[in-house]
Amino acid sequence: MQAACEAALPADIAVMTAAVADWRIANSANEKIKKQNGQLPVLSLIENPDILAGLSQHVSKRPRLVVGFAAETEKVLEHARAKLAKKGCDWIVANDVSPETGVMGGDYNTVHVVSSAGVETWPKLPKREVASRLTVLIAAHFGRGGGA
Repeated sequence: MQAACEAALPADIAVMTAAVADWRIANSANEKIKKQNGQLPVLSLIENPDILAGLSQHVSKRPRLVVGFAAETEKVLEHARAKLAKKGCDWIVANDVSPETGVMGGDYNTVHVVSSAGVETWPKLPKREVASRLTVLIAAHFGRGGGA
């Protein structure tokens, strides 16, 4: 996925919605891992490339606007602000995905758009409306339409 994102550059906007796994197996097995008398296999993990940070910090082809997402289960705004700073993107769209919110698999979401200018919290909305509002916000950022 990292190679595909970089191959798409240059771009004006990067909206990084994919939930790429942070970790992967260091050494995959060529054959099925068999049970061994109740012993759990040892799995070594390595970190996947950070695609959002890579695009945000791209030296020659950084998109003019980089939007990342943060699905959190606690301290949503605190973690979103930290992610914004660490990754170097322009906006983080953060939400609480704790089981009690019903966001995962549900039709509604409550998001916070976090930027260096502050936080814009949207009310509980259908997910399609969240997408529409985000599109309007991006257009407004580029001076192409009214919006939040």
